[in-house]
Amino acid sequence: MRATTTAREHTEMTTPAATTAANNTTTATDTATHAAKPAKSGKALLRTVWTLRILMALFFALASALPKLLALPAATEVFDAMGVGAWFMYLTGVVELAGAVGLLLPRLAGPAATALIAFLLCAFAVQLTAMHGENAGTPFLFMVPLAVIAWARRTETAALLRRTGR
Repeated sequence: MRATTTAREHTEMTTPAATTAANNTTTATDTATHAAKPAKSGKALLRTVWTLRILMALFFALASALPKLLALPAATEVFDAMGVGAWFMYLTGVVELAGAVGLLLPRLAGPAATALIAFLLCAFAVQLTAMHGENAGTPFLFMVPLAVIAWARRTETAALLRRTGR
């Protein structure tokens, strides 16, 4: 290898065109590298939100709605203790099941999560009043993942609202 450069080679390496080309190459490489990072974190967020949607849908469908819709003794005892009729138990079960289905449908996941948060706020109020504060904090445990889902699907929810003219 040669340790010295000729005057012509030195001029070619330091011309504005050569410097710009070198900078453009660096910028393009840096941009491509930085663009790949958000894509990876975007995929991780997408997977996380899908996991939350599935887990919350399973909870609302199987652990919460199903006992009410099947009128299992544990569910009927709770609604009897609140002093409301069986109709309210079935209505609650249907709302929870509809929310669970909505969480699994991409276009409805954001509105379903938002509606379930409102539903859980009502459950919190019922826990405080009719159940004397017993398990009053439980609804908030489920509001956190629902809020993450609603936030992650906010652009789809806004687009849905625009399409419906609201």
